[in-house]
Amino acid sequence: MKPIFVTSTGEGTGKTAIAIAVAKLAQDRGLDVAYFKPKGTRLKSPVGKTRDEDPLLAREMLGIDADLSELEPVVYSPAFIEEAIRGNRDGEVRERVREHFDALADDYDLVVVEGGGRLETGGIVGLTDPDVAELLDARTVVVGGYANPADVDGVLAAARQFEGHLAGVLFNAVADANFDSLNTDVVPFLETRDIPVLGIVPRVQELAGITVADLADALGADLLNPEAATDGFVERFAVGAMGSDAALRHFRRMRNAAMITGGDRSEIQAAALEAPGIESIVLTGGLRPSGAILGKAAEADVPILLVQSDTKVTVDRIEDVLSTGRTRDPETVQLMVDLLADHADLEGLFADGHATLDDPAPDAPDDDEGDDSETPEE
Repeated sequence: MKPIFVTSTGEGTGKTAIAIAVAKLAQDRGLDVAYFKPKGTRLKSPVGKTRDEDPLLAREMLGIDADLSELEPVVYSPAFIEEAIRGNRDGEVRERVREHFDALADDYDLVVVEGGGRLETGGIVGLTDPDVAELLDARTVVVGGYANPADVDGVLAAARQFEGHLAGVLFNAVADANFDSLNTDVVPFLETRDIPVLGIVPRVQELAGITVADLADALGADLLNPEAATDGFVERFAVGAMGSDAALRHFRRMRNAAMITGGDRSEIQAAALEAPGIESIVLTGGLRPSGAILGKAAEADVPILLVQSDTKVTVDRIEDVLSTGRTRDPETVQLMVDLLADHADLEGLFADGHATLDDPAPDAPDDDEGDDSETPEE
């Protein structure tokens, strides 16, 4: 069976959760499924000594008996990129990816392949996502978001790069207000251009952000007011770097947000505590707030997190957590499994020319007749 390749129009689209969920749904249909990520891009160290966590989660959820290096043959670290630029390694790296994929494909009915964070990642060694689809002859699912009609440009541009390998487009995390225009205008528009739409997955809060408690864990932050509730969801953040009046106006327009500022900016902290959409305040530089601020935070039931890093480092870390932290546990992937089952049509991906699992087995040929047909297992 040809592999299913899950890629996306950009980072933060839910690609990892969808890739593993697609594999789980195929397992539920009786297929023996493996996961493969040619390029490890979510690394825990700049030299790539620690591989990203996506294959680890996939191995756990799918019960794959393989080393992480078999599921992720290329660690796409800055050190790897520099080495690749200095020495032309295209053929060597592509051959490594192909060999690891073939080893998995020999042992499993189906391999679900996950792309990089961006389509162009891997171009230095000839392994952009379109290159991978071509190399593995994979049926490609492009995951995209939709907030307004301008987003269709990105979906079209991505889909056209997989000509000959495109299985369809899947829209994820679509707000209720955008469903009608997507269904009535965008889907027909894409289908007239031979771009199938496999489904529209609604936005759910559990996948749209992370809890304050999870954010604190990810940042290694100290919770200064442990009596405050930490089950609120954070979907975005604001940096408090303006005057208090401007900050208050800005914060009041935000929902489900964390506010990041220095521990010495008491006027910004006070403004954030007056805004109903601020779920948490993250103080940088290891500077504790005044007792007055802690008192206001207690009244507003807003948790205050204290980190030792500076504001820039903290902002970078929160960006990473918000864009990648939603698929780091089995619960969120299982939620995506349920969403895809309800809102996407993936049966064609799982069939791939084989008899479906609900169909009766074909009649055996007569003994005196030659049989040159393929069985569903081949």
